[in-house]
Amino acid sequence: MDTDADARVAAGVTALSERSTERAGDEFTRAAWLSLADPRSDEELSPFADEDRGWVGEGLRWLVVAAVSYRVAGREARASRRGVEGIAVARDLQTTRSHPAQRACLDEFVADFRVAAGMDDADAAYRTAEDAYREAGDAVDDPRRLATTPLFRAATEPIQQVARGPANGEIAVEWDDLHGADPSDSGAFLARRAAYKRQRFPSLLARVVDAGRLAAPRGTTEYGNDSFRCPDCDSTDVNWIAGRTLCLRCSAPMARA
Repeated sequence: MDTDADARVAAGVTALSERSTERAGDEFTRAAWLSLADPRSDEELSPFADEDRGWVGEGLRWLVVAAVSYRVAGREARASRRGVEGIAVARDLQTTRSHPAQRACLDEFVADFRVAAGMDDADAAYRTAEDAYREAGDAVDDPRRLATTPLFRAATEPIQQVARGPANGEIAVEWDDLHGADPSDSGAFLARRAAYKRQRFPSLLARVVDAGRLAAPRGTTEYGNDSFRCPDCDSTDVNWIAGRTLCLRCSAPMARA
């Protein structure tokens, strides 16, 4: 079922494809607010519910992407406001979560907001998240399953989207990059998420800001589809995302060949 938030995400993706990055920030902000207010409209789920899936993460995701969009557009003040807003929301949500690993993931989001908004102390914030994950390890039976829940997926997607641009549209941040090698050590397995971001997210974002272009999220893809051709870069590699048919390489709208 499509929601109002889905429509705003689609509008944001369209804005990215049209190189209207500030407008994309506006649309992703609206998507975030709608998602935070009503994370599962079909279930009437409260954002303050202490549930084990973490559906509220989608709203936080789009706030991070909104901040990134404003940074790319050169709207530093608006990016900063999204960062402050996102940190406040994440901190508030921490008080409603009983599981320590979910609270650690919200610490991870706090650090992401600091990077996305160009704020100070991102390095320390990621280290706080690392420590929180290690301390939460004993409460996690299956870290691989936990890392696939909506809250944790939402926390991986902004860095993956940012990384696509410098990687010519490919997946540049993999599951194995973000997680430890030994799932039997739950704390270390999850702490790797924050450690990796601490090392990579600031430099990846700096490259995207310098380039002045943010890639669309990656959806369903197909290489060498001769039915489509990118009018900007001549690629026939397709990315279907949010109901849009975009170039996998540069995120421009594809034309029928």
